[in-house]
Amino acid sequence: MPQNDLIPPGVVWLVGAGPGDPDLLTRKAEALLGAADIIFHDALVSPGILALAARGADLVCVGKRSGRHSKPQEGINDLLLAAAQAGRRVVRLKGGDPSIFGRSTEEIEHLASHGVPVHICPGVTAASAAAATGLASLTLRGLARRLTFVTAHARSGEALDLDWQALAGADMTLAVYMGRAAAPQVSRALIAAGRAPETPVMIAVNVSLPQERVIRGRLSALPFLVQAISEDDPTLLLIGEALAASPQAQPVQATETGLPDQPRPNTLRCRP
Repeated sequence: MPQNDLIPPGVVWLVGAGPGDPDLLTRKAEALLGAADIIFHDALVSPGILALAARGADLVCVGKRSGRHSKPQEGINDLLLAAAQAGRRVVRLKGGDPSIFGRSTEEIEHLASHGVPVHICPGVTAASAAAATGLASLTLRGLARRLTFVTAHARSGEALDLDWQALAGADMTLAVYMGRAAAPQVSRALIAAGRAPETPVMIAVNVSLPQERVIRGRLSALPFLVQAISEDDPTLLLIGEALAASPQAQPVQATETGLPDQPRPNTLRCRP
């Protein structure tokens, strides 16, 4: 078991695992993984990152995937609290950055209300990693002066309710997390709000992992482009004029009756 003071007993660190590639972890995140004696991790954290845990550390999959949470958030909060109160050195390992659609506030408030110290180690978020893969810039002088992150994952039973008018600005790059299922609605709503149908889009699948894919096209074709993607594959949508400036920006042709033949990669799952 780890024997150091980076994580004192009874303290919880919320650590960003980044998009999946272990080489994109921060040095501090790697050190914290080596110092923890129990790690509660999301389902999409890659095996390569989990392999950095200290020998003998307990790895607990809390199974959060888009649309399917094997353990409710309240249960995760209680697990973190119980481990901290037992004097464990606790890491809560979250995909991407803990502060971007990671529900960190709920965990922090629950732990703090019981006197448990909490710290955050940031991580590389999927939008940044996807832009790097596509040799694209998320902002561009004179063309894309705003960058907005939204999540397409609504609460159970609720429809996706976003301010489409505010998101349709031509000078904005829009990053839609967990966007595969909502792609048809995103396309229709943005075009109805005034975004040009020919606006470039980039769909990033399994960002930074060996099986990653990037699909390019235009906003009006977005509902058809995502049909080539398995529903289990983590998918990010990037929408905006800045993406057309990439030297790799070659759109994939897609129509209602024809789709590019795309292999479906394996999907990372929780350990048993």
